[in-house]
Amino acid sequence: MEATADELKALGHPVRWRILRLCLDRALTNKQLAVELTLAPATTLRHVRALVKTNFLAPEPVRTGEHGALERPYRATSRTRGLSILHDDTGLGQRVELAVLGAHRAELIAAGVDSGRGSHRGVLRLRPESVASLNDRIREVIAEYADEDDGEPLSYLWSVALRPPATEGPVTA
Repeated sequence: MEATADELKALGHPVRWRILRLCLDRALTNKQLAVELTLAPATTLRHVRALVKTNFLAPEPVRTGEHGALERPYRATSRTRGLSILHDDTGLGQRVELAVLGAHRAELIAAGVDSGRGSHRGVLRLRPESVASLNDRIREVIAEYADEDDGEPLSYLWSVALRPPATEGPVTA
C-alpha cells in the first residue's frame, strides 16, 4: 500500500516511530508515553493525535488508572508494515527514512551499552535489479523469523541508500 502525503507527514518524526514501537506490544496512555520518552505530556499528545488521525495508533477503551482517574490507552495498529514510502519532490519520503533512523538511534541509546546484538555496514555496487532482489531476500529472511514470539524483543533496521558522489580535488581534514 502506498503511503499518502498525510501518512508520510505523520511518520516524519522519530518520536512518532518510538511511540508506535512502544505501543506495539502493550497499550500505553499519553502520560505513560511521556514518562517513557522523557517528554512533556502536551508534546506527546500532539504526536499521539497525529498518529491516531492517520490510524497508525488506535485508542482503546477508557480504563481506570492507579489512583482512580480515567485514562485512555493507545495501541499501534501495525499499519506501517508493508507501507510503501515513495520518494518524490516533496522530500517527505526522505523525512520518513530519517525519522526511522532517528528512532532506531534513540532506541539504541535508551537500551544501553549492552543492547547491541549485531550490526554491519558496508558498500555495495549493484544494478537496480540486484537492489530489488537483495531487498526481497532480506524481507524473506525477516519474515522467516517474525513469528518467534518467545525470544527477546529486538529492533532491526535495514537500509540501503545511494552514496553521495565523490567531490573533485584534494580532500582536506
